[in-house]
Amino acid sequence: MLVQLKSAKDIEKLRQANLIVSDVLDICQEMANPGVTTWDMEVAARAYLDKVGARSAFLNYAPGYGIAPYPAVLCTSVNEVVVHGIPSKSMILKEGDILSVDFGAFYKGFCGDSARTYEIGKVSETAHRLSEVTRISLEKAIEQMVAGNRLGDVSNAVQTWVESQGFSVIRDFVGHGIGTAMHEPPQVPNYGPKGRGMVLNPGLVIAIEPMVTEGHWAVEILDDDWTVVTKDRKLAAHFEHSVAVTENGPLVLSRR
Repeated sequence: MLVQLKSAKDIEKLRQANLIVSDVLDICQEMANPGVTTWDMEVAARAYLDKVGARSAFLNYAPGYGIAPYPAVLCTSVNEVVVHGIPSKSMILKEGDILSVDFGAFYKGFCGDSARTYEIGKVSETAHRLSEVTRISLEKAIEQMVAGNRLGDVSNAVQTWVESQGFSVIRDFVGHGIGTAMHEPPQVPNYGPKGRGMVLNPGLVIAIEPMVTEGHWAVEILDDDWTVVTKDRKLAAHFEHSVAVTENGPLVLSRR
């Protein structure tokens, strides 16, 4: 499948879907307190989808390879979980945790996708720094979403900043194009040399999602076939925005 550049009308529809995603992440942020379960967030997210007439991009997502479909609308990843943590009534948030919530939704045929990491109460200095460095790495990547730049400039911006701060970029999972499907070309690594890869043209829409760990970047998947954890069980953080290249610079579709 080739990279599909989006029209102005497409981008507006993507914006609508992404604002629904942003609203759900706002709801989760309000709920991100000690004593709340990740299943509580799942229930709230499902209720909001029903309210606005949108459809989950994650629920029943089936990658193939004999893996069971994903069973939730949210990914809720706590501490050493990098991505794809499954909401659970038994996962009770506690003071000092960090929680990454990833959410995707379809609305009127277009997909939105975004993620944020939340600090639960007072966290360690390392956890706070990790979250902030990851958030800033996404902003630095967005700055590179300018027509005429190359995809490698986006990837390199993440890696350069993260490694300069003493953290590691996850290699096994990457960002992606987004449109009428959740995952479209191109793949968007969070590492690599600048000046490489496809030229960024107006109409390109990608989901940029730095996943960063305090330790080594190696990961493993737990027995549920979904939950991805750092192999050394060090903390991980995850931020994501869906971003369009326009004639006037980057447009962050998942930010109000």
